[in-house]
Amino acid sequence: MEGGVTGQLLAIMLATLRLGPTLAFAPPFTLIRVPAPARVILAVALAASVPSLTMPPPGLQMSTALIALAAAELFLGITMALALQLSFGMIAFAGRALDIQTGFGLAFLIDPTTRAQTPLIGAIYEYAAAAVFFTTSGPADVIAVFAQSFRRIPIGGVGIPRDLGPLVEYLAALTVLSLGIVGIAIVALFLIDLVVAMLSRTLPQMNVLVLGFQLKAVTTLILLPVTLGLAGAIIARIVRLATETMLGVG
Repeated sequence: MEGGVTGQLLAIMLATLRLGPTLAFAPPFTLIRVPAPARVILAVALAASVPSLTMPPPGLQMSTALIALAAAELFLGITMALALQLSFGMIAFAGRALDIQTGFGLAFLIDPTTRAQTPLIGAIYEYAAAAVFFTTSGPADVIAVFAQSFRRIPIGGVGIPRDLGPLVEYLAALTVLSLGIVGIAIVALFLIDLVVAMLSRTLPQMNVLVLGFQLKAVTTLILLPVTLGLAGAIIARIVRLATETMLGVG
């Protein structure tokens, strides 16, 4: 009886290592101010509630091989969390590109959650993506992905991802989709640059830097609500691809 309880506790601990990186390091969970102990308790509770959780073989329960098994589970969890990390990172990168084109890249904000410097528009898009994630089936999909991963790779099995091809394909698709979020605004700002450049050839005495900055700032403020409204479907698609990629590598 004691051995069974010990094995079950070890299985929960190993499952927590697979779940933990997503809850601790991957957006959008890191965009919410939740204390670290609460994240740990949530990861342990989710690990204990997995219906297909199996105990590790008895020979691994009290041996040095358990360390290797724990490292494999942790590596698998980090790899699965990488899909969400890449998705929100590319969305923030697209917003950052718009920041630079507009001129807002000269100033940073202090993110109250991460306490790090962040660009204005990049932060807006990142939090918009988090809102789409939590208002759709994002959390349920992530839980379903981990439940499926425990059925495909049970505790005590091979914990190292065998195929990183889905992750590479996802990165290529993610680059195109993330740039499509700010595509309209980028094209509009490029046209403004062309117009200002032509005006500078006609009126050399004109302050091109000030005029261009003002025009692009006003245009961005007008187009930002439009791009955010149109970006909802693209962000939802990115979130869906992220969960599918997590299932592919797990």
